[in-house]
Amino acid sequence: MSRTDTSAQGHRSAPVRVQRLTAGYPGVIALQEVSLELGAGQITALLGANGSGKSTLFSALLGLAPVAQGTVKLFGREPVAARRRNLVSYVPQHEQVDTTFPITVDQVVAMGRYPHTGFTRRAKATDRQAVDAALDQVQLSEFRRRGIGQLSGGQRKRTFLARALAQGAPLMLLDEPFAGVDRGSEQVITSVLHELRDAGTTVLISTHHLEGVEQLADQVILLHRRVLAAGAPAEVLTDEQLARAFGAALQ
Repeated sequence: MSRTDTSAQGHRSAPVRVQRLTAGYPGVIALQEVSLELGAGQITALLGANGSGKSTLFSALLGLAPVAQGTVKLFGREPVAARRRNLVSYVPQHEQVDTTFPITVDQVVAMGRYPHTGFTRRAKATDRQAVDAALDQVQLSEFRRRGIGQLSGGQRKRTFLARALAQGAPLMLLDEPFAGVDRGSEQVITSVLHELRDAGTTVLISTHHLEGVEQLADQVILLHRRVLAAGAPAEVLTDEQLARAFGAALQ
């Protein structure tokens, strides 16, 4: 089930539209002339080797990376404005967490409701319901009172996915969601992403793992500083295309 923010319902602009984006950091051009567009209700896998520019693209989509040239729009808005309107959620690869800090799973998930609670951070019944639903969706309800430091890597990744679910944004970005997780958690995460897709949420996943991509994603984008190929998995995941994207690393 998706709790998509109604502010994006019926919006005619594409969830993600990037045009001729060149971006990077001082002395480094990580992306050059990148253009892509994501439609609503699709799972897109962004594939590329380490250093291909995936993280820079995510940073640009979140309004955090310097843009030298081109435009990035989320639902027709600048990334920072889209974030302020709760149109995008983000599940990072590595969450900076003090595992000794006494915070429970449900408290972490409740942070996803901050855009809805305002400055008071006072939870309403709808916020508590959203947290309960998110925990149930990632199969962590029985762990809700457990400290975040007591979880396995897969359980922790599912906790931060639940936080994004509770936020209820119509666009979700996930950076390497399957890195370091057990097979059970991988299956749960995949199932949840398909449920989100079927409910109309747009999902963009950054990954360098090829296994299972055809079953996971509706479309694939191969990235190596530029967009090398984009389309249905069967069209993009050919030996020739993968060799261009991953080179010797593919061997």
